[in-house]
This record gives sequence, structure tokens and C-alpha cells, in this order.
Amino acid sequence: MVERVLVHIGLPKTATSYLQTIVWTNRDELRRRGVVVPGVERRDHLWASRTVREDPAQLRAPEHHRGAWDRVLTELAASDGVGLISHEFFAAASRKQAAAMVEALAPSPVHLVVTAREPLGLFAASWQESLKNGATTPMVDYGRHESRSATAIWNWRSLDLRLVLERWSTAVPPERIHVIALDPTAARDDVWQRFAAVVGFETAGLDLSGSFPNSSMGVTEAETLRRLNGRLDEFRSALDRGVFIRSFLADQRLVPRGGERFWPEPDQIEDCRRRGEEAVAYLGTQPFDVVGSLKDLLVPDTLDARRTPASVTDEEVAEVALDLAATLLGDVRTLRQERRAAASSADSRLRSAAAGWRSRLRSRLRRT
Repeated sequence: MVERVLVHIGLPKTATSYLQTIVWTNRDELRRRGVVVPGVERRDHLWASRTVREDPAQLRAPEHHRGAWDRVLTELAASDGVGLISHEFFAAASRKQAAAMVEALAPSPVHLVVTAREPLGLFAASWQESLKNGATTPMVDYGRHESRSATAIWNWRSLDLRLVLERWSTAVPPERIHVIALDPTAARDDVWQRFAAVVGFETAGLDLSGSFPNSSMGVTEAETLRRLNGRLDEFRSALDRGVFIRSFLADQRLVPRGGERFWPEPDQIEDCRRRGEEAVAYLGTQPFDVVGSLKDLLVPDTLDARRTPASVTDEEVAEVALDLAATLLGDVRTLRQERRAAASSADSRLRSAAAGWRSRLRSRLRRT
């Protein structure tokens, strides 16, 4: 049994993909350094979070998905060192679910790791991420309530630091909760160095080349994707959303266009400001281990001027959509050319093999 388990619960959009990519890339080396990342594959932690949060969809999932939490527990029970579980969807767990997770990990004590950032940037990034997952909610309507459901990820339920800490601190003592405040001015690997220090391992010699930034779309590109999602009725599965909407359409085709950065509506900005202030105040009421500056969890007093998604016109969307159609047509042409080249190569190999068979057959017939 591991001596303790560190559970990294996000928040979503706080460099979680960046950290998880490094962790899983270096999983074998981390084990040699005494850090056990349990599971067969990276998605085991996602699927485990669905079991912990009692997501109804998990009941209909393949057996391999449903068994992820048991695989995680079994490996931790059979290992020495320190266990590390990481997925941002754990942030949405209820008090009862958090307590059940901690109990399942016993007798190993649980430490919670929470990566956090100022709420305004988090809010804008989470709306974009919801679009990359197929959502159609306009930003003006986004984040207008706090869901009571543990399946609500792109919601203040998992984005509001105070709300998340209030639920989880009933299961994990505050002195064992480590809040890493992201510094927006720091070097890219700063959060990785802080994360490693909290978990307790040296970073020298680890491979960071596989890590990547989770890039953003411009305001017109984001609004175009939002409207397009409403037409993608046949792309509803998690696989379709991940492969085609998120990776291919958003990250590979819309993100590279660049585009203007944006803010939500003025009242949403003020709501973000209030949530940041409440989170900082709450952190001061309990003996949480805060790594970094509390000032980095506050919305800046002065903001640069930016558009809102509601200001995007039909003409702007049409321009992006036309460019996108032209790009996709080029993709189709390239794909057909590659398939034809592959088919031609296969035919050539078959003809060559057939010629060889005929030659060998004639040789044998001559000998007889």
C-alpha cells in the first residue's frame, strides 16, 4: 500500500492537460523515483472520476471503462511509495462522493492538489473548452447558475475555487489541501515545478517535450464553432467530439487562424471578480497550503479592451465558415490523393508479387 495518495482535482483549465501529459510521458521514470501513477492508460483517471462522481453514463460504458477505478485502487494497494491520481473532473464531486473516494483510498492518507487561476481567464477558457466538446450555449448565457449535479463540468460548480474547496475540505483536512496559484507572468514550466514540489519528486532529467499548450480560438472562430455545433447532430459520442470537433476542427483548423481575444459580458466580469475575492477570503479562514501568491487568484483591477462574442456579426461568421469550407475541401483532396497513392502502391506490390509467383512457377515447370 502506498504511504499516501495525492489527488489532483484540477480546477479545469488550469494547465491540467499540460501536467497530465508530462506525468504520463514520464510514468515509468516517476515510478523509479517513488511516485506511482496507477492505471493502464491516461484515460483510466477520467473513467475513474466518472465512477466516483456516479455519472449515469458510466453504467452504459464498456467494461474496460467501468473497471478503471478498481484498477487504480488495486495498483495503489499493491505498490510502495506515493500515489498520484490526476483528473480535473474530480473537482465536480459532491461532499458525499469526495468522502467515499477518500474512504476507498484508506488506509493511505489523501492529500488534495488544486491548481487554480484568476476566475475571469478561467471563465473565458472554460467556455471555449465547452465549445470544443460540442456545446452551443452563447457566452452571454454561460455560467449563469451553479449546478447541483456532479456531472456538470463546464459550470461554476467545478470552476469556483471556493465552492470546490468547501465540498472537498469536508473529506480532506485543509492542512492536507495544497492550492497552487498559477502565476500568469511566469515561465511555462513554473506550474510543473510547483506541482512536482508538492507531490515530492525531483524534475531533473524528466522529458517535457511531449507537453503542449491548450491554445485558444479567436472570438469569431469561437462563435463560428458554437453555431456549427448546432448542425453536428451526428457527432454526439465522446469519441466524435474528441477526435473531430475538439482536435480536428477546433485545435487543428480554427485555433491556427489566431483571431481577437475576448471577454464575457460586463456583469459576468464582475461576477468573476466577486468569485475571486470570495475564494481568497475563504483561503484565509482555513490552514490550506497555498503555493504562490493569492493576488494571482484575483481578477486584475484594470482590463484591456476586448470584444464580446455577442458582438460577432453574421458576416464575420460567414467569412470564417467560407475559409473553413475551403480548408476542409483541401483536406478531402489531400486525403483522396493519399488513399490513391496507397492503393497504387498496394497494386504495384501485388503485381510484383504475382510476377514473382509466375516466374517461380515457370521455373519449376521447366525443371519437371
